[in-house]
Amino acid sequence: MPETPDYLDTAEGRRLAYRRTDGAGPWIVFLGGLRSDMEGTKALHLEAWAQREGRAFLRFDYSGHGASSGTFEEGAIGDWAEDTAAMLDTLPGDIVLVGSSMGGWQALLAARAMPDRVRGLVTIAAAPDFTEDGYAASFTPAERSKLEREGRIARASEYGEDMIITRRLIEDGRSHLVLRTPLSLPMPVRMLQGTADDAVDVSVAMRLLDHAEGPDMRLTLVKDADHRMSSPAELALIEQALREVLLAAEGAE
Repeated sequence: MPETPDYLDTAEGRRLAYRRTDGAGPWIVFLGGLRSDMEGTKALHLEAWAQREGRAFLRFDYSGHGASSGTFEEGAIGDWAEDTAAMLDTLPGDIVLVGSSMGGWQALLAARAMPDRVRGLVTIAAAPDFTEDGYAASFTPAERSKLEREGRIARASEYGEDMIITRRLIEDGRSHLVLRTPLSLPMPVRMLQGTADDAVDVSVAMRLLDHAEGPDMRLTLVKDADHRMSSPAELALIEQALREVLLAAEGAE
């Protein structure tokens, strides 16, 4: 059974569950994906790695996810960005972000908001702007009508129960897009993307690489890897990317 988490009460009235390991900086912060939680394979693997390395590490649940307060259907990209900012504000010093799927979008938002603190970035199947380019772009006329009329629609998901998409999620997402305006990433960035990912197409990773501006940015395509990126070999690649970013960030000090 997972250990009882600690909790942070935010200014927005949310109660966020988290697990924090003290160690050498910069802080490594794992940002999970949509409907995932901090007990996932990648979060726990990286926490164990950080503990072995004596590194400071934080994992947490967005509101409406895992052990945090709220329900998923009430949330939106901006809410989870506020959650991320609140958690980062509790940490002293510099930060390296590891963002998976929607967490990759959150990592980009945080890096854009605090470029002086975010010293490195690792993304895993990053899904920036997915509410617009994935969901909204694929709606049928009937879905659009129902979303406007009822405020939500349900779509089947291979990851379990139906995915509820709300009108607020779509509209709020439009306020947090990162691929429509300049995106400066002055820190070392490593992006990992599986070629067999059926949730985030390789073209998304290529678009992000082409769009973002930064002095040290690399994309690694992993043949036949799916969206989870959680096999032993894929976890080793994530470790390698994180080591590179940490070395580059510390070398720049």
